[in-house]
Amino acid sequence: MSTPIAAARAERHDAAAAPRLPGLTVVLPCFNEAPNIAQAIHEARWAAVWNADDHQIVVVDDGSTDGTAEIAAQVARSVPHVRVVRHERNRGYGAALTSGLRAASMPWVLLTDADLQFDLDQLDRFVPLTHDADLVLGWRIDRQDPLHRRVNAAAWNWLVRRTFDLRVRDVDCAFKLVRRELVEDMALTSGGAMISTELVVRAQAGGARVRELGVEHRPRLAGEQSGASPRVVLRAFRELRELRRELRERPGPKSVSRTAPAAA
Repeated sequence: MSTPIAAARAERHDAAAAPRLPGLTVVLPCFNEAPNIAQAIHEARWAAVWNADDHQIVVVDDGSTDGTAEIAAQVARSVPHVRVVRHERNRGYGAALTSGLRAASMPWVLLTDADLQFDLDQLDRFVPLTHDADLVLGWRIDRQDPLHRRVNAAAWNWLVRRTFDLRVRDVDCAFKLVRRELVEDMALTSGGAMISTELVVRAQAGGARVRELGVEHRPRLAGEQSGASPRVVLRAFRELRELRRELRERPGPKSVSRTAPAAA
């Protein structure tokens, strides 16, 4: 008897015009996302099934204290291709993202968050761009965050664009599709929120082909945001200085090799 997953896969294969990835790992870093993590895993799995011939879901629990890891482990026992990686203590967003990348086994990796602020059905618009890109970056068309976070994000994007000569709209957008071979040997050092900037900067330095695509953004309905805490912000600035110092001590990064940004 055909399962719902098999039926969905067959239906997708019947759509000859729809390109697919040979394999996709979805990385879900999370910290205290107990109200969201189960749904996030299921949404990630369906997006992977619809867009890839093989898939893996990697949940990285960064020392949660609200039962996030236990819920994720329970889901993993009943849902195939789900792996839970646990940090015994909170090490930071960058450390969680890096752990997810190191656990990824598929040719392509989707880096997103477990807070349900992105509809992962939008992945099917990213897949066609992979034929001539190594990294496809989302940018939030209408960011659904409080005003102070949007102001902070605008200032941060301005700063990293000037500091590293980045030509991207929304460096911290948690919707990035990356070729795994681009990052598997990348020496990522940022343990905090600076990780997104570092990943793009190092990809740029390696001459990666980068594309951008607008994505819809949803308000957070459960859980708490931590990205604007003073501790997180200070750590990001410290890691920015460290990365800038490193790049100044060796030959400058190459220009990004990329086509024009895709339309929203």
